Amino acid sequence: MPNIHTTSFLIKLAAAICVLLAVPAPRASEHSAIVDTGQVVEAMQRHAIIWDTRSAADYKLGHIPDAVNIDDIGVVLRDENTEDYIALEKIERLLSAAGIDPSKEIIVYGDKASPYVYFGLVTLQYLNAANARIYHGGIDDWRAAGRPVSNAASQLPPVALKLTTNPALLVDTAEVVKKLHDPRVQIVDARTPKEYRGEDIRAIRGGHIPGAIPVHYMENWVDPETPGKLEKKLASNKDGMNLKSREQLQSLYSKLDPDKETIVYCQSGIRASETATILKDLGFKDVKVYDSSWLGYGNTLDAPAENVTFFNLGLLQGKLNAMQKRIDKLEKEVAKENAAK
Repeated sequence: MPNIHTTSFLIKLAAAICVLLAVPAPRASEHSAIVDTGQVVEAMQRHAIIWDTRSAADYKLGHIPDAVNIDDIGVVLRDENTEDYIALEKIERLLSAAGIDPSKEIIVYGDKASPYVYFGLVTLQYLNAANARIYHGGIDDWRAAGRPVSNAASQLPPVALKLTTNPALLVDTAEVVKKLHDPRVQIVDARTPKEYRGEDIRAIRGGHIPGAIPVHYMENWVDPETPGKLEKKLASNKDGMNLKSREQLQSLYSKLDPDKETIVYCQSGIRASETATILKDLGFKDVKVYDSSWLGYGNTLDAPAENVTFFNLGLLQGKLNAMQKRIDKLEKEVAKENAAK
């Protein structure tokens, strides 16, 4: 027979268990790699590294206070011809000089919804970043929230880095070809419908990888037409570039199996980075970015492809010649007008 003290302890223990059970489990968004303005502010209070991935010129026009910048990462981290990563040693030197330590908490941002920011996140993950996240709303949401903006360059103390990579996050052309008929693998094409159909040729060949499921990366947004509307002044802000709700994104990718290995590609791995991050956020277990993407695949002529079209070099040369003639004519007219003055 338990005594009064034992009974009291058991009652308190039972009450504590009930309280714990009543507390809802953490929401998936709390563990998301995609953060909002409030979470960026909280990260700054923890002295997280804020990495502005835009060009140095855009950075100078205004950035999140204390954010660091190494210029446009789509340019400085990639070879201009292959559009693959530059040598690891060069990346190491760039990040070391800027004080961007992948072992620290890092928030990457740029323009709202920019796939280059997601490329920055994937790059950090490839470099075994311990706690890297992305601010999808970027400088646009930051300004809209009335947060302070700085024009002064920020500099973190340089760090001595010895970077290592996680090759499981990226795949190359040979691996993609090898897995074409593997039922455990699914491929997502994040390019435009015209690129997928081979109508927009951006390599020696146009077309797509056999069996690839097309989902243009802008379909992740509330209104994929927003960039065009902004250009035509049919929209006054970038709110349409907000991400769709979790339920809408799950519906968008409902044809995919979250348990399969998922390879995402685009033209050179940039747009694929945005889709890959969102798929991981939705709970897909094994998501990889095809780094060389169609630029590598389309130029590998023995790699199987569908909707194949070929780049017409003669047609391009003809257009360039015609354009040069118009330029020459315009220059002569300008010179003639200047001489008459």
